[in-house]
Amino acid sequence: MIELVMEEPKNEKTLENRFEFGKNWKNFLNVLDETRILEAEISLKRMLEISDLDNKRFLDIGSGSGLFSLGAKRLGAIVHSFDYDPLSVACGQELKRRYFLDDPLWTIEQGDVLNTNYLRSLGQFDVVYSWGVLHHTGAMWEALGNVAPLVNEGGRLFISIYNDQGVASQFWKSIKTLYNHSSKPIRALLILWIGLFLETRAGVARIIRGRNPLPFRAWAEKKRSRGMSVWHDLVDWVGGYPFEVAKPEEIFDFYRKKGFELLRLKTCAGGLGCNEYIFAKRKDTKGEHLKGR
Repeated sequence: MIELVMEEPKNEKTLENRFEFGKNWKNFLNVLDETRILEAEISLKRMLEISDLDNKRFLDIGSGSGLFSLGAKRLGAIVHSFDYDPLSVACGQELKRRYFLDDPLWTIEQGDVLNTNYLRSLGQFDVVYSWGVLHHTGAMWEALGNVAPLVNEGGRLFISIYNDQGVASQFWKSIKTLYNHSSKPIRALLILWIGLFLETRAGVARIIRGRNPLPFRAWAEKKRSRGMSVWHDLVDWVGGYPFEVAKPEEIFDFYRKKGFELLRLKTCAGGLGCNEYIFAKRKDTKGEHLKGR
């Protein structure tokens, strides 16, 4: 088992019934291997349409397990990672210890995307990356606005945000709220129940498409998708609260008004999950000022 030291959060406002994201990522590090790391690198190269990140400044907002900070570092980037959850910070520090011990070009610290004073201290970056994070802050639109000035002219913003499914999204918010109010036995039952429900639904869909319905095949496919883990993603999905959603056109309009151009969009076809966006900051964009809370 990995032993990580946890410190108290310093910046972000405390949110009642917040899911323990860092605890889940700590457990994920126990299954992290070279295959998963390579898949994380591949996903970065594919979405950003690059072959490397040599000497590019890469900001990982809500770095979680630290996997994608590690992937960016192995692609040659100068990486700054931060997360609100101190145990997630410790996960990043553990990966740095394993792979880039004493490297001054990878910094990891506790920080808050809602703390504008902290963000101003960071400067600007060639790539700002925040996958599945900003919708968990409790103030998604504020967070989305705060990251815009961190991208330099011509730089890339890579985010993913939960898809707005209307009534279904309200249902999932209720499940997440219930999870975080419940005892450990109830939480375990919720995870098993939701896992069975999602896997049964996915299995039926695979049969309809003439594909192998066995769950183990899907788990292998998940490992090949961003190097992640079905189990740890399931725990994150069931418990992940705060929880906010947005439609693709809302995200597009929001950043268009801030001087960004949409380069790539990968949707979840209107279903459950995250829509992924790659934006470029137009070079004629005037510098924006972070709004205080």
